[in-house]
Amino acid sequence: MGCIRKAGSRDASRLAEILIFTKRMNYREIFRNDKVSFGEMQVYPLAQEYIACPEKLEGIWVYEDEFVKGMIRIEGSALAELYVDTFFQNEGIGAELVEYAIREFGIRHLLVLEKNVRAIRFYQRHGFSLTEERRLEEGTTEYLVKMAR
Repeated sequence: MGCIRKAGSRDASRLAEILIFTKRMNYREIFRNDKVSFGEMQVYPLAQEYIACPEKLEGIWVYEDEFVKGMIRIEGSALAELYVDTFFQNEGIGAELVEYAIREFGIRHLLVLEKNVRAIRFYQRHGFSLTEERRLEEGTTEYLVKMAR
């Protein structure tokens, strides 16, 4: 059984690894921009950024079970990010993280890519519903939709 705790500098490498690889796996099919996915998005520089600027870890909580397997980032009453390492998906880690965010932070809403149907279904199972709000993801042709509880 894992625990959820506040992220620290010691988590920088693992957080960067999870974020970069999971974003590649989930978003490459949607954005189809390998220049960004494999050129701009790199593990090492992101890990260095977390170490050099620990304030960037504010609002990040990790799921740890021997090592970090997933993370959430909270911004006020919004769930800004939730990622689980691809190797550990479908083990209930994402569910634990989202329920923690709801229980501990009173999360009421989030934004999700409109084409990320799998994520939308996941959030619906945790009491979120699609709203009418949608906006372009900056610098892309893809839309973000708002989900609320």
